[in-house]
Amino acid sequence: MIKPIPPAFLYIVGALFIPFFKGRLKPLYLLSVSVIAFINLFFMEAGTRWVHPFLNYDWIFLKVDRLSLIVGYIFILIGFLAILYSLHVKEDGQHAAGFLYIGSSLGVIFAGDYFSLFIFWEIMAVSGVLLIWYHRGKESLDAGFRYLLMHFFGGSSILIGILIHAYSTGSMIVGPLENSWASLFILIGFGLNTAFIPLHTWLPDGYSEGTVTGSVFLSVYTTKTGVYVLARCFSGVDLVAYMGGVMALYGVIFALLQNDTRKLLSYHIVSQVGYMVAGVGIGIPLGVNGGIAHLFNHILYKSLLFMCMGSVIYMTGKRKLTELGGLAKQMPVTCLTCLVASLSISGAPGFNGFVSKGMVLSSVVEAHKPILELLLFLASVGTLLSFTKLCFYTFFAKNQTIQTKEAPWNMQLAMGATALLCIFYGVYPQALFNLLPFPPVSVHPYSTSHVIGTIQLFLGAGVVFMMVRSAFSPLEGMVLDFDYFYRMAFRGIAWLADVAFNGLRLRVQTAFSRRIDGVVRLSRDPMLIFERIIAYFQPNVEGFYNPETGRSKIDEPIYDENWYRKPMGLGVLLAILMLFIYGLIYILQSKMG
Repeated sequence: MIKPIPPAFLYIVGALFIPFFKGRLKPLYLLSVSVIAFINLFFMEAGTRWVHPFLNYDWIFLKVDRLSLIVGYIFILIGFLAILYSLHVKEDGQHAAGFLYIGSSLGVIFAGDYFSLFIFWEIMAVSGVLLIWYHRGKESLDAGFRYLLMHFFGGSSILIGILIHAYSTGSMIVGPLENSWASLFILIGFGLNTAFIPLHTWLPDGYSEGTVTGSVFLSVYTTKTGVYVLARCFSGVDLVAYMGGVMALYGVIFALLQNDTRKLLSYHIVSQVGYMVAGVGIGIPLGVNGGIAHLFNHILYKSLLFMCMGSVIYMTGKRKLTELGGLAKQMPVTCLTCLVASLSISGAPGFNGFVSKGMVLSSVVEAHKPILELLLFLASVGTLLSFTKLCFYTFFAKNQTIQTKEAPWNMQLAMGATALLCIFYGVYPQALFNLLPFPPVSVHPYSTSHVIGTIQLFLGAGVVFMMVRSAFSPLEGMVLDFDYFYRMAFRGIAWLADVAFNGLRLRVQTAFSRRIDGVVRLSRDPMLIFERIIAYFQPNVEGFYNPETGRSKIDEPIYDENWYRKPMGLGVLLAILMLFIYGLIYILQSKMG
């Protein structure tokens, strides 16, 4: 029997061979890697492991159970569709970055130890930022640097937590964490990738500046790996559950304020991930199943939304709602698939979002958390209003200035296939229930009360939009989020470093350099010691006293151009001195020991 291969390695190694394929062979190669990865995963069973011992440590690159399997399936499936969507891209670097991004995300999902998880986590951050930088604009460059800074902060927090956890428990197996300093640091790092408020600003900032195809990849993996590790390590934590409610409502409020189409979609990632986090945080089987089911469905409709808006941007060059309109007839496939995705994310009956969102809300009711239920309900209303606004101003508002055509065939095919999956899992949810981590799943999503309640919600939101449509009109300008407070904080840090600390350094250096100057002069001419003594007792002796400054000539500093031109020399001198003292102490301790 052939031993299964960690899916991460297929993509990471596969990225190395992309430049060697040309012409018609390249699309076949790009798609075949996902097909091989899916077949490889299909034959894995719960309990499969792939362990590699190295330096007295067992690296667990593959640990399979029902939770990792369902997330692995959807990651590979949407990876195939995202690659199909991007086949027209000529740059090998973009394809390689996408492969590394998919592979590292799968590495996190199947990692059985924290060090393996951390390594893939950091590869995911670096490969993700490449999909932003390939846009090659100042805005994307700046957004990419901010993305890296935030994710390196999160990665550092995870590493600190892992080291504390390893020291205190002696175990590195990925699993539920107890309430401790280690779990706090790890939760901060996981929460940043999951877009916890207020650690979420990297998401709308970066995803809106990625390439047309890169943003499709970005919309899938980073936040969903965050949800996965929360389900693995922090299931049943009330703080996590209520953070999910805050994310759901906060994200939808800021989405309603956006004019940039991809920024609107990015804030809805924050909101929809909030539903998943709430389900995982509740911790009961229905909640975790609902959160993971929503992760599965969200990946389908959210990637489809980014595909649709990416097609609009690719064909028109416009990304703001105030610049769009009238595209329904010119881009019918994009319009139709966008409507499917919008109905799915809004939770309309017959679409996949209806099933999983209902599971999460039912788990909140079962867990008796009325405040969390209210937050998620308000977020549902805002979601419906947001996508009514997006579809209307993109496809149906009057705009006679845009003349375009439908997107390339590969983009249309990817959108159509993803839309069909949104409908399939909405009409036949049992196919999804069979994959969930806690079987059996005894959920009846199409109960009369659930369907009627959803229809009432749609009718009410539709009436509100038509009555006060002007209130939802897209507006020019940028809406500042927590970025404002980050900017103020970093300006304060910059002032503190440049003005306060640098000023103190200069004063200390000037004072110290005068003392060093005296030592250097004494080392050059030891007879100055006797002259200094004479000058102290008889300061007015001719030759030792300067009547212009009122000071002894010995105490007057000598201007040395090299001394002030090369201030690092002082730092080197001090470093050597400290190293010598450290070595001396170490030798003395060794002798005494």
